[in-house]
Amino acid sequence: MQTKQRNKLILNPDRRQFLQTSGALGFAAATGALPQIVYAQGKKILKVRAYADMRSLDPALSQGITDEEIHSCIYSKLIQYKPGREWGWQLDAAESLEQLDDTHIKFKLKQDIMFTNGYGEMTAEDVKYSFERILDEKVESTNKPDWGSLKEVVVDGKYEGTIVFDEPYPPAWNIALPYIVGNIVCKKAWEEAGGRIDTTTPCGSGPYVHKEWQPKQKTILARNPDWHGGTAAFDEIHIFPIDDENTAQIAFESGDIDYTRVSLSAVVNLKASPPENSTVEDYPSLYYVWVGMNVENEVTSNQNLRKAIQHCIDVPSILQASYFGAAGAATGIIAPGLIGHREKSMVPPTADITKAKEYLAAAGMDSASVTLDVLNKAANVTTAQVIQATCAQAGINVDVNLHESGAFWSLGDKSAGERYKDVQLILNRFSMAPDPSYATAWFVTDQRGVWNWEWYSDAEFDKLEAAAKANSDQAARHQMYQKMQDMMEESGAYRFITHEATPVIYRNTIKPAFRPDGLPLLRNFSAA
Repeated sequence: MQTKQRNKLILNPDRRQFLQTSGALGFAAATGALPQIVYAQGKKILKVRAYADMRSLDPALSQGITDEEIHSCIYSKLIQYKPGREWGWQLDAAESLEQLDDTHIKFKLKQDIMFTNGYGEMTAEDVKYSFERILDEKVESTNKPDWGSLKEVVVDGKYEGTIVFDEPYPPAWNIALPYIVGNIVCKKAWEEAGGRIDTTTPCGSGPYVHKEWQPKQKTILARNPDWHGGTAAFDEIHIFPIDDENTAQIAFESGDIDYTRVSLSAVVNLKASPPENSTVEDYPSLYYVWVGMNVENEVTSNQNLRKAIQHCIDVPSILQASYFGAAGAATGIIAPGLIGHREKSMVPPTADITKAKEYLAAAGMDSASVTLDVLNKAANVTTAQVIQATCAQAGINVDVNLHESGAFWSLGDKSAGERYKDVQLILNRFSMAPDPSYATAWFVTDQRGVWNWEWYSDAEFDKLEAAAKANSDQAARHQMYQKMQDMMEESGAYRFITHEATPVIYRNTIKPAFRPDGLPLLRNFSAA
């Protein structure tokens, strides 16, 4: 079992620098910044917070939205998400993009898109290589599900090609193309690098280039003078990994960063009395938070025990204690407003201790003891405490293991060792793209030990998941995704908590750009 991770907050009085910190606050990084956007050594620098450190610059191996915030700055895609309050996309590397029929998308690249470091012009061959390598078994891409039924990319000319699917794949337009696997890399550069990269990249083609990574401190991006889209707004972007929103708020108020998401607990006070020269905004969220239970673990393999725990967890108490009443209860992993959202869950959000005790008895137990693994940040710690208290009412003892970011995000990864076998309960939080397939893709059998840390496996679920993302009938998709969430909940391996919300704060010296769910599109940030 993992040792609990504890860190200490250190403040340098000469320069307001956050070093590795935590306790209940989490992890902050050395910022060494000034109170506003300034010209430091003649450079105009944007300083922003990310909730985790960079993991990989390879789109095939990236670890979600934190990596993608960097990828979207240093690479080009055929299309990018369009900033604003409504979901949409805009052309990037593509001059044109057209759905020819259910299984074919035609593209034409803009000319003179140059890769950095002398790797030459982007062509349709690079698009083919970039998309097809995600499917390559030798690459072992963790993001392969994003491409759905992609078969191949046919090169029709130097700048033209056709994306071919084995069957219809509607999520291509709002997941694959504008998100992680849509990043276009240079075939020549990647082949010279052996077909995959890690935390350095041989070249890019976006508005910024990757300049430097200081692990657990910051990532530095620098303006790409050869960007095909014009001139990037900043000389450099500094991205600081800060796990906890409260710590990030301290960094913002100290002048160390220009933008951050803030905790829901802080929103009311920040709106009433915002820091000078700053703006607070609210966005809905696509994140989903849940307690997962490992069906392969010796203890939690007992379905009746899992169902007892489901009924012990009181979601309204968690929402009040951890989210200060500013977030609603989740009915599943698919957020309101998306196809497949359930109006209510099968297990009511309010705990039912009587029913929990009945399931515990059915499990052949009058008491039980389980572990709960948690990322060490304030909201999670509070949630764990609430879970401890309500489970105790049914005779279930919950021991909480706190982990810093690096340790937590490898807990359920079978490639990182044997620790995944010790996971019993885990409080987890995933980001999402605006299509239900991006929520369900991570819980199929093939994802066990990758992102499916519950080791949940159901052949019918797998078939439904494949069929739903290939169905162009939106009403049919809606019902299929609802059924999949019913199946997850019925397994006892999931207790859905919330989709949160996305409050952000930024300085009025910048003009930010957000997706409709409040996540930043850093390539579109500019000076006010």
